[in-house]
Order: sequence, then C-alpha cells, then structure tokens
Amino acid sequence: MTRRESAAELFDALGERYEELFGQVPAQLEALDWLTARLPARARVLDVGSGTGRPTADALVRAGHDVTGIDVSAAMVEAARARVPGARFEQADVRTYTPRAGGYDAVCSFFPLLVMDQPEIARTLDRMASWVAPGGHLLLATVPGDIRGLDIEWMGHPVTVSSLSTEQHLERLAAAGLEVLRHHTQTYRPADPLAGPEEHLFCYAHRPA
Repeated sequence: MTRRESAAELFDALGERYEELFGQVPAQLEALDWLTARLPARARVLDVGSGTGRPTADALVRAGHDVTGIDVSAAMVEAARARVPGARFEQADVRTYTPRAGGYDAVCSFFPLLVMDQPEIARTLDRMASWVAPGGHLLLATVPGDIRGLDIEWMGHPVTVSSLSTEQHLERLAAAGLEVLRHHTQTYRPADPLAGPEEHLFCYAHRPA
C-alpha cells in the first residue's frame, strides 16, 4: 500500500513549483483586490496556508496591512520569509494555532484545508470564523465536493483529500455568524498535466459590526 503524504510533506516537496502553478489564479487575485478595497488602514490580516507568501501576503503587505501567515510546511515558511519580508510567517497548524487577541480584520484561507478529514475541515471553518473581528471579512477558497478520504495522486504525490460541498461551506459559515456576501465557482487549469483542471469555490464572508 502506498503511504499517503501529509500536507507538510507535500508542500515541503513542492516548494516553489506550487507558486509557479498557483501564484496567479485569476479568481484569487480578484478576491484580494476586493478585500484590499474594503480593509481599514493598517488592517490586521491572517493568511492561513500562506505558502510562499505570494500572492496573498505580498498583495496585502503592499497595500499597507499588518499580515501574519501560517503554514504547516517549513519549506514554505522559509520561502515566504525571503519573498515577503514585510509580513510575519510562522510554521503552525490552523487546527491548533492560537490567534492574536482581538481577532483579525480579515482572515484569508486559500486552499489549505483539503488534506484534512471532513470533521477537521468543519471544525477549522468554525475556528477561522471565530477569529474574524466585528466588521471584518473571511475570504475562503477550496475545491468543493462532499468528499471524504479520497486517495489521489496530485502533482506526482500520493495524498488523501477531503472537502465539503458548496452548500455545506455556506451553511457552516452562516452558522458561525458570518454573512456570505457572494460566492462563485470557477474552473482553473494549471499549466501542468500532473495537476489537472480544478473547480474552485470562492466565498466572500463578513461579520457584522
């Protein structure tokens, strides 16, 4: 039986290749433009699954915000510190991370939850939602689907993935007290046959002040 890789092992191995393929996803760049137009000056932002720091932390730092990125991959954290010195990066797991007191004006979560089990995804959505301060926003992107424990090969690596359906994501965010302002799905085709086309769900959510 093939041993499945953890998220940390997967992204330690992928390193800069991930940024090459997923650093310019149009819908993610659009979401970041939307967010930066709405944040107050010097907003406190948490980037969950920050990867190499690009594009999310980099865009937010350039817009003048106070950004913390967390990632389970030591290689990604090292790369992010070199690429985006204006942000803070920590090797940490969102499932056990201790957030800053007072929460954040925005929490960004672009694709970090897929190498988890479904119950962990649900709990993590609740955790991230609870970190959004009144008046703040949560931006979420994932590959939607009522999928649990699916063994796949992705980018040449054996991993086990899970997700929630679009409806389950929306219900979970609403139950956590967030208002989903908009959501949409879009197909993204990375320039690598080992990745393959992906359906991406983007959610823009807000905690009323």
